[in-house]
Formats: sequence, C-alpha cells, structure tokens
Amino acid sequence: MNFFERQARARRTSTWLVVLLSLAVAGIVAMVDAVVWAVVGPHPQALAWATAATVGVIALGSLYRIATLRGGGDRVARQLGGTAVAEDTHDLQLRRLRNVVEEMAIASGVPVPKIYVLELESGINAFAAGYSVSDAVVAVTRGALDRLNRDELQGVIAHEFSHILNGDMRLNVRLMGVVFGILMIGVIGRRILEFGRGTRDRSALLVLGIALVAIVVGSAGTFFARMIKAGVSRSRETLADASAVQFTRQSAGIAGALKKIGGVAGGSRLERRDDAEEVSHMLFGDGLGLSGLFATHPPLLRRIQALEPGFDADALARLQARWRTSPPDGLQEDIALGVVPAAPPLPQPGGSMPLVPQTVAAQVAQPQDDDYARARALASGIDDGLHALAVHRDTAMPLLLGLLLDADAAVRGRQQAEIAARLGADVATEAARLRRTHLQALHPMLRLPLAAMAFPVLRRRARRDLAVFLETVRAVAHADGRISLFAYCLGRLLDVQLREALDPGRHMRFGRRKPTEVKHAFATLFAVVAHAGNPGDPAGARRAYLAGMQRVLPDVHIAYAPPGGGVLALDAVWAPLDALDPLAKQATVEAIAAAVGHDGRVSVAESELLRTICGVLHCPLPPDLAQVTARRAGAA
Repeated sequence: MNFFERQARARRTSTWLVVLLSLAVAGIVAMVDAVVWAVVGPHPQALAWATAATVGVIALGSLYRIATLRGGGDRVARQLGGTAVAEDTHDLQLRRLRNVVEEMAIASGVPVPKIYVLELESGINAFAAGYSVSDAVVAVTRGALDRLNRDELQGVIAHEFSHILNGDMRLNVRLMGVVFGILMIGVIGRRILEFGRGTRDRSALLVLGIALVAIVVGSAGTFFARMIKAGVSRSRETLADASAVQFTRQSAGIAGALKKIGGVAGGSRLERRDDAEEVSHMLFGDGLGLSGLFATHPPLLRRIQALEPGFDADALARLQARWRTSPPDGLQEDIALGVVPAAPPLPQPGGSMPLVPQTVAAQVAQPQDDDYARARALASGIDDGLHALAVHRDTAMPLLLGLLLDADAAVRGRQQAEIAARLGADVATEAARLRRTHLQALHPMLRLPLAAMAFPVLRRRARRDLAVFLETVRAVAHADGRISLFAYCLGRLLDVQLREALDPGRHMRFGRRKPTEVKHAFATLFAVVAHAGNPGDPAGARRAYLAGMQRVLPDVHIAYAPPGGGVLALDAVWAPLDALDPLAKQATVEAIAAAVGHDGRVSVAESELLRTICGVLHCPLPPDLAQVTARRAGAA
C-alpha cells in the first residue's frame, strides 16, 4: 500500500469514524432516555428534551475540544507538559534526539517538525501530533531519552514519522475531539459531585443524584470512547511498526525499544492519567495499561514477535529480572555500540541519474534505509556554520531569502529591493551576503534540507512577523518572470508550509477532483516544466510536455505552447492540482516525473525541482530518486 492508497484509506476511515460516533451517541442517548423513562414514565416531551440535551452536550463538547486543538501539534504537546527542544541545544541527549529527527525529516522530504520532551514522564513513550507535515510535532518522554540507545530512538521516531506521512495525525486529532464529546456527560457528573460534597439539604441531594446518574452514563461514554479508539488505532500501530523497519532497514532498534517498555519498571505508562486517556491512541506504547477489547495497541509481546519471531515470554522475563537491578542507559549503550556508519557521498552537482516515473510515485512519503543514509550525507554536508545560521532566530529569514535570490544580477536587484521594502535594508544586505559567501556554491541537494532545518525556528516567530516574511517570500518569487523555476517553487513551498503552520486546522483536506476536471492546469504545469528544462530546444520541450500529458491525460489533446507568463503562470495551477483525489495525485506525480525525466534520466538540479513541486502538492519525496530506481530494477 503506497502513500496515495493510504490517503484514500484515511478518507474512508474518517467516514467510518462518523459512523462509530453516531452509534456511540445513540447508545448514550438510549441510556439517558431509559433513566428518564424510569423516573417520569413514557412522557414523549420529557424524552425528547432528554435526547436533545444529551446530543447537545456531546456535540458542544466535541466542537469545543476541536476548536481548542486548532493550534495543531503544539497544543497537544503542551497539554501533556511538553518542553520544546531548542534548535541549538548542547545537551547530549537532546542533541542526539534532534539529529535523529532532522535526518528523518530530510529522508522523508518534509519540514523538520517541532520537537518536545515530556520531562516529567519516566515511562518510555512518544507521539506525533498535528494536522499536516507543516504543523507536526514529535514528542518523546524523558524515559525514552534516558533508556533508549540511538538505534532504538531511531526506530521509535521512524514509527512516529510513519504516522506523520500516512495522514494518521489529522485523524488522531479529530478523534481527540470526538472522544472528549463522548466523555463530556461523565465529566459534568464528576464536577457536580466534587462541588456538591458536604451538603445535606434536599435540593442538593437531588443534584447529587443527577450527578451520580451522569457518572454512570459517562461510564458508558468511556466504554464507547475506548472501543472507538481501539478500533481506529490498533491496525495503524501495526503498520507503523512495519514502516519503521522498512525505513531503517533493521528491526533491532524498534524491537529493542519495545523490549525495554516490557522490561523496565513503569513500561510506557504516563503519569498524567486524564491526558493519557485522551491521547492513548496517539502514543507509541500503551499509556494506560489497557488490554483486550479496549487496547489501542496490539499486545506488546506480539509486537516484538512480529519483529523477532524467536522472542518469547521467558526472554522478556529475563530482561525484566536484569533491568530490575540495573536499568538500561541509552547513552552508555551508544558508547558501547560505536559510531554511526559513514554516510555515502553526494552525487556531482552536474551529474544525472536514471528515472522511472512509477518508482517516483512509489517513493512518495515512503522512505527506506538508503534514504536515511542519504539524509545523513545531506545533514553532514551542511557545515556547522550554515546549520547555526538556519536554526538561529535572527539569521533564518535572511538565509532562506538568500536561497531565493536569482543568478541574474538585474533580477536579483529587484528581489533585494522587495526585501528591503518589507524587512529593511539590513535583511536585504544580509541575504545577498549569505548568497555570495555560503549559498552560491551550495550543492543543489542541500537547499531543501537547509530550508527544512530552518522551519522550526520560523514557526516560533510572531504571527505578524511571519505574515510579513511570507509576503516578502511571495514578492521575491514574483520579482520577475525570469526567476528560476526552482527558486519560484521553493518560495511557493515555503509559503504553503508556513501558512499551514499559522492556521493548521483549516488546511490539509483530502481532495476529490479528477484529472479531467483540471486538464488546463496540467497543461500549464507541464508547459512551464518542459520549457524550463529544455531552454533553447523547442522540440525537446514539446517531448517533455507530451510525456507528462500522456501519462495523466492520455485522451486529452491540448497543444504545447510556451507559457506566456513564464514561471508565474504556475500561480493558477497549485490550488486545482492540490485538490485532486489521492489516487489522481499518484498519476500526477508519475506525470511530473515523466515530464522532468522524459529522456529516462534526470539531473540533480531537476530531481530537486521535482521534489519541490511534489512538496507544494503535499506529496513529499525522499532525497535520493536514483536509489529507489535501482531497488525497483533489482527487484525485477
């Protein structure tokens, strides 16, 4: 099952969630109506009022909770007591965590998510939260940092990245809102009981009786909420374990983390029980200790055996006995295991690689071990000075603007004027200086990873500052129709991702449009890509254009014509193409790959252009297109 099929499944799961919620509400209403019937008899008006009040309380509770979660992953992490990890941290454990997350993000082709640590939680656990890759956060407990070595931490983070890439996060956040509404009646009952203790008059006793009834009905809400979470979550946790193994190409890491959950005191349980109830379906390990029908995760031993078939309960008991007296220490294990293997070298900037369109679509949001190895090479290729500029509050903006500055001096002058008009002359000067001293000779494959590293610090800027920066990015990308296609697309990618981070609850909807409904948008996109990739070669541009069109719209005939507005003609295509049905997007990615690599090969610069366009369309590509082609060829 690839990325696009998983998105289609996620859309079906959202529909199934509505059905389950309706059944749960019906069950709770039936219990309330039964109580009313027992008290006042078969009184239609009373039963109607009871039904309306029950549905209203559940609906208002769900809407309220969903509204409070519009802030996305940040809101969830802070609710659980998370502390943000600074981009320039020097703490060894936090630096190790940040390195793993940054490499995972680069390998996945997405912005680096914000990282949190739940400092007061000694259990081994983690979660990813948010509506989309643009507002995603990854959080781990202090117990995970203390107990897991780098391989195990990498396995846990790979598991969480599977949830980020598969669209599970958005469903998880919505499920939090649904669960809150179902639990609302019981919460009201407990609050009334707390405030009514100690009173003895008759009216107070009546209120307390109502509170006890609400608590009993609320227990039914808890039952239904746990059943819904278990039904939605359990199979996705199994898939995330498998994806983590595929990503890291070794099962020892995630299996080791699961063994430590089963072997150390506290396991994966969270101390904040009320919060754990609400987010248990999002966690790496079971945060509540539930089993059977209510378990949101498969049994721990079964998860380990799926990774290591020979492991059994006796082996787990031996680990428990050993770690009871000498708990594991992740950093000390890292020292004993030795250093991380050397990363492969980057290809030559002017080189090319084979390209098969179908393999590109198969790679979307599905990185594997060689992508992680390539990510290490990319991360190590960004020197410490450049990394420091990317993660510093005052230099991240000039650095990204420097990436957008054009090679043509006249165009670059207009771009600097746009920057100075909005952010000041100092920022414009610094952007030009960074381009000249750091960015001009930067390997093409390092541009997107550098932007990904700067993303978390940008998200922490004030909304007003970020709005001005986005306006500047757009102005720089539109300074002249002759701006490079890559710089234009990178500017658009920054604009999309940061706008989604500003208001995550409004974005990342699953599209429903078909390719034939947006045929003119396809024609414009392929015309721009073909023209930019074949300058001075009209025949080659026409072949590239036809390669793309025939891949996605074989029965539609729109003649090739060089785009009159140049690269700026793309402004009109992003919204309709991003609204395509998930499976139509798969065909779209294959078609873009066919247009870019119509001759069967793609240059390093063209591969980065392909990744950027796919990023704008919410189809993140890992960094190494050549490796997946080689894998597919080897499998054949």
